[in-house]
Amino acid sequence: MSSTESPDARTVPTVPPGGSVRSGAGEALRTVTLPGLTLVVRSRPPLAEGLAPALYVHGLGGSSQNWSDLMARLAHRVDGEALDLPGFGHSPPPDDGDYSVTGQARAVIRYLDASERGPVHLVGNSLGGAVATRVAAVRPDLVRTATLISPALPELRPQRTAVPTALLAVPGMVPLFVRATRDWTPERRTRDVLALCYGDPGRVSTETFEDAVAEYERRLGLPYFWDVMMRSARGIVDAYTLGGQHSLWRQAERVLAPTLLVYGMRDQLVGFRMARRASRSFRDSRLLELVEAGHVAMMEEPETVARAFEELLDDVDARHARDMGGDGAPRG
Repeated sequence: MSSTESPDARTVPTVPPGGSVRSGAGEALRTVTLPGLTLVVRSRPPLAEGLAPALYVHGLGGSSQNWSDLMARLAHRVDGEALDLPGFGHSPPPDDGDYSVTGQARAVIRYLDASERGPVHLVGNSLGGAVATRVAAVRPDLVRTATLISPALPELRPQRTAVPTALLAVPGMVPLFVRATRDWTPERRTRDVLALCYGDPGRVSTETFEDAVAEYERRLGLPYFWDVMMRSARGIVDAYTLGGQHSLWRQAERVLAPTLLVYGMRDQLVGFRMARRASRSFRDSRLLELVEAGHVAMMEEPETVARAFEELLDDVDARHARDMGGDGAPRG
């Protein structure tokens, strides 16, 4: 058993989400309970029966709502679900308080084992990209393809604009930041986050901005918000320092699933220069480079990302057909 495999996976009981949990048009939310772990899962009904399952995993400070645009565009192709990772979105903190990349990967694995949806098309952004890399490496049976959007893989020289986020991991830094920004409005906080994540914040509609402000304000009111941010940032920093077989780059080399890598040239959090290294590390990969995008390409250019995802699936299907001899029978 791998270090991230769950020994207690079982059928998932679901309960209706609380009244404070909002879903977009056409989306549904449910609460999934496992021993020591509660997850809120966002889904959109597929537009046809028998579609392959997909699972979307968000980044640091994000939520399942980050995937709504992409999920809508791919509902004709996959049966999609998006998780709120433990402590994020509407998912409460895990009982064990583990926000490491390995801990988050374990949560994804436990969900997939319990729901019996695997193998899935696994899609991750930033922290979610690092989590997806680890899941695909240690549990290849759960992953059909991997799509990694600005995955948080170790950089020897992080970008200057990414340093403030990394500083959240420094002991004592969060209380200082909270005191220094206590007079900031949710609007200002949201505007700063969007400026950091988007290649062109001007693309954000008024409605999207207002929704983001409301969500930020809600999460600031959670008693565990800053603790989760601090521990999760520390988890990413710790993952960057791991060597040997636990190194994320070493695990990237172990990923067998066909992989789509998406990098934005205006990304201020994950260096665009890492795109080439990633394309060399994942053995069966293709690279999509977006000139105008920043850190969250699935929100900035969902149509382009959806098209690249569909091309990946088309090629995988064609490869499978060739392997089967074109008549449904294996070759040989």
